[in-house]
Amino acid sequence: MPPTIDPDVGCVIPAPGEWPIAPQHDVSPREDHLWVDGCFDFFHHGHAGLLLQSRRLCAHLTIGIHSDAAITANKGPPVMNLAERAAAVTASRFASLCVPDAPYVTSLAWVGHYGCWFVGHGDDVSSDAQGEDCYRFVKRAGRMRIVKRTEGISTTDLVGRMLEGGMGHHIGSLAEMLAGREGGGREEERRTTGARMATRIREYAAAHNGRDPYVQIHTYKPSTDAGASFTNLVAGHSPRPGQRIVYLDGAFDLFSSGHIAFLQLVTQLEDSHGRAHDWYSDAARSQRIEECGEDYGPAYIIAGIHDDAVVNTYRRGNYPIMSIFERGLCVVQCRYIHAVIFAAPYIPSQQYLSALPALAHSDKRVPDAVYHGPLLSPSSSVSTAEDPYADAKALGIFVETPEHAFQEVNAAQIVRRILDKRAEYEERQRKKGVKGVGEREKEAEEARVKKVGGG
Repeated sequence: MPPTIDPDVGCVIPAPGEWPIAPQHDVSPREDHLWVDGCFDFFHHGHAGLLLQSRRLCAHLTIGIHSDAAITANKGPPVMNLAERAAAVTASRFASLCVPDAPYVTSLAWVGHYGCWFVGHGDDVSSDAQGEDCYRFVKRAGRMRIVKRTEGISTTDLVGRMLEGGMGHHIGSLAEMLAGREGGGREEERRTTGARMATRIREYAAAHNGRDPYVQIHTYKPSTDAGASFTNLVAGHSPRPGQRIVYLDGAFDLFSSGHIAFLQLVTQLEDSHGRAHDWYSDAARSQRIEECGEDYGPAYIIAGIHDDAVVNTYRRGNYPIMSIFERGLCVVQCRYIHAVIFAAPYIPSQQYLSALPALAHSDKRVPDAVYHGPLLSPSSSVSTAEDPYADAKALGIFVETPEHAFQEVNAAQIVRRILDKRAEYEERQRKKGVKGVGEREKEAEEARVKKVGGG
């Protein structure tokens, strides 16, 4: 039997058993279920912002991800393959379901199959290889929901940083930037910029529904008496009774499947520890619900993020490609993280570990575990004689995770992908600029039509 073809889009409508992910049979569409699709090439905080705003509009957010072939045909080859891009999207706390191989031009048949009525997208125009609006059929059906595009970040911007090698995106001190004491422009402009950045951090720290508080966030600064000074940015949730307190750190540059697989692995290891210690018994679960009003996992995972100067000291070049603000937002929105510390030290000393704010809510003197991946990875560009985790090892709390499927995916490897095909990506950047002009003209025309129609 020949495949069923969407008469509008021209894509295949899979038969039961052939859809890329369950459900295999059509689900009745609901207005509180929203579909969002895209390339999501090396996931950044602009993507996270789209998911956050979309999640606030619905009770269930389904994310369609285009195939490598579809992206290549319509805008040029992606930097990250489908498996890597899907891992990044699935790790977002705001995503309910991830659907790979979604059509590049949005198909209402696909949207409806997964139980969604409305489709969300940013307030920019996305066009296919023919220059047509990818959402034209959705808009004609009156099923579009528009959210504001996150300014100042895109995959094109990040590729440009890799090709040009500049460091203008680096931030000296995030705390000073948030306070309006760092950055360009007049004092009033700096304060406005800092306030907007602080608001975005607070918004990305929300729970899976995009609204309730969840992630606790601090900045760190060594104090003059060689101690540790933490400033709270977002209250979030503190550790719950019985949870193990876990610490891990890194640059998390170009937040990718390599970082996510590590965070997922830490979560799985802690989950296994919980199962071995009766965490999931009916009695233990009932007690947690009775005492706290809800159930929760066995571990409270804290991510320390190194500032730009620290990362550049060890990585050299123009690393990090993302600023500490951009990297931090990616980590904050990740479903495996419960707390974040900006400007964490490269060496987590015993003094630092014992001063972690999360410990104030327990009788612990240090975290239960400090995790890191294999320290002598052949792909690592860091060379230092000093073991950053010497204190954690001496305390008996250091855990080295085994390798995972995305072990070799990191910022250096992603940059190599770009530089190895420099001419190809420079041409893509040029075409994106030309295409962007056309897309902006369409945006202006849509705005004009709306204004005329409303007036």
